Amino acid sequence: MTNDRKSRRVGNRELLTKPFLVLFSLSLVGLFFLAVRFTKGIGAVSNLSDGYPWGIWVAYDVAIGTAVTCGGFAVAILSYILNRGAYHSLVKSAILTSLFGAFLAASSILVEIGRPWNAYGFITPSSWQPNSAFFELSLCAAGYLVALVIEYLPSILAALGRGTPTSVRTLFLNFLERRRLAVRPSGAPCVVPQATPLLARRINALLIGIAVAGILLPTMHQSALGSLMLIASTKLHPLWHSPFLPLLFLINCIYIGYAIVIFESILSSLVQGRSFRSDQLAAVGRMIPWLIAAWLVIRLGDVWNRDQVQAVFHGDFYSFFFLAECFLMAIASLPLFSREKRRSPRRLFISAFLMLSGGGLYRFNVYLIGFNPGSGWHYFPSFAEVMISVGIVSMEILAYRLLIMLLPPIPAESVRY
Repeated sequence: MTNDRKSRRVGNRELLTKPFLVLFSLSLVGLFFLAVRFTKGIGAVSNLSDGYPWGIWVAYDVAIGTAVTCGGFAVAILSYILNRGAYHSLVKSAILTSLFGAFLAASSILVEIGRPWNAYGFITPSSWQPNSAFFELSLCAAGYLVALVIEYLPSILAALGRGTPTSVRTLFLNFLERRRLAVRPSGAPCVVPQATPLLARRINALLIGIAVAGILLPTMHQSALGSLMLIASTKLHPLWHSPFLPLLFLINCIYIGYAIVIFESILSSLVQGRSFRSDQLAAVGRMIPWLIAAWLVIRLGDVWNRDQVQAVFHGDFYSFFFLAECFLMAIASLPLFSREKRRSPRRLFISAFLMLSGGGLYRFNVYLIGFNPGSGWHYFPSFAEVMISVGIVSMEILAYRLLIMLLPPIPAESVRY
């Protein structure tokens, strides 16, 4: 069976499934509350206050969402900086996952801004504040989003140029044909004009610089996420307020990046009926336990150095969440020290899920659980806040599902029968 037929079999999987309908319904609910937010103001849908100026939108969608974007960053380090060609097949899917994570963070920031009509200040140099960690974070995150879009664009142009006859892609190209943007020779699949390969070549010429930017910018904006909470010395619990916050956030984003690549790759293989890329995923999994070990050493060593060991075992609300994040990290990394267990997709998937949970919990703790502005202030996310976040994530999962049907990120020869 040819590769073309293999691609057709995967691409023709039905789109209107039960999960699709559930996600579509959640997306509609999220869009409804988004409409309320932008017509009646942020107070109409959120429990935010002067004490808690950011809540779940920043803690989850931005702090954790930007960590998810580091899958492309982490794999790019292996493929481009360390020159390990074996990981190159993971780059495309990692960039796609990172792209959606970046859109999640960007969308949430737009929703969270209390006065969105003032957002134009971000592109106005006279409004810039170079000494602000938040300005560095926003600038680098925006630049990384642009870099990811450019890095993934050649894949879209190549697919349009091929005119591969998968059902969804054919529908899309038929739409282009009706708009006189594509031509169909007699008896042949719909193809786009020959200008597309030329545009792809010009973009490819820029990809070396884009790849360098895609590695440099996450390093800056992830450390800035940690630096942002350094100023909250009186409001952030001592278990999380540390001079090592920038370094901890940087290491945290790298192992979360590897975890999301493993999680997404295995999940995509299951959904698409393809074989697992066990060798590449096992090699990526080999990096993770050492990164987590370094993170735990710095984390626990810092707590010891600042005489906060008693707070760890205090038995209160804060110590529970501290122990939970450390436990999840440790239990997720231990199996990955074994070569045999790393080659098991099931064990890899479970470890990746636990790492995402533990690494995400650490960021959630820093930005929300461990944050206490003082007596008289309380925060719990409203139903609308939660549904806006769920709606944005649902829309991105639907878009991701559509894209992997149009442009399967896994090579066609890996199909399982």
